Amino acid sequence: MLFLAAINFVASMYSAAFPAMVLSLASETQMGAVNAVIGITTLIGSVIASFMKTPKSRIKAIWLCLMASMCTENLFLALGRNAYVWSIGAFLGWIMIPLMNANLDAIMRLKIPKEIQGRVFAARNSFQFFTIPLGYLMGGALVDHVFEPFMAAFGHNRVLQTLFMSGKGSGAKLFFFVLWLTGIFVCLAFRKNRHILKLEQDK
Repeated sequence: MLFLAAINFVASMYSAAFPAMVLSLASETQMGAVNAVIGITTLIGSVIASFMKTPKSRIKAIWLCLMASMCTENLFLALGRNAYVWSIGAFLGWIMIPLMNANLDAIMRLKIPKEIQGRVFAARNSFQFFTIPLGYLMGGALVDHVFEPFMAAFGHNRVLQTLFMSGKGSGAKLFFFVLWLTGIFVCLAFRKNRHILKLEQDK
């Protein structure tokens, strides 16, 4: 729950900053195209997940799926300059999420006794998803009041300008770069957590 709460926090900050970045640099049509790629990719990933064999380690599968997602989309959004690159990032970032969800649900249902699943799922959902509204609030605030002003003041720096462009939207691109690093850190921080690994051992 802690792991997924942290991931949801990062993901919700991404959701808050995504429209600000895309609409600053592209049109509403291009933003719609990237969102369409996310939707189609999620559907494709769901179909793939339904036909895949059970992995030897569901815990490892969950971690690898989240790591792949965290390592790709935010980086493409940070460094990409058009809807084509962002769409590639969207595909790479979302294609494995349905597989992650499938294995997560399987672990929860297999490891939790049926008579207490209702209470456990209620507690899990409350704890795991409460970080989402916090992420929305913080993501928007950080883009508007920290990263955009920072790039307005220092965006003339050659390295920053080369990586994140300049002008409106460059702060959001820098923010996505920070989210990329944050997502990877969260995944690595929980990789060897003994409580999570113990789920594979419990029968």
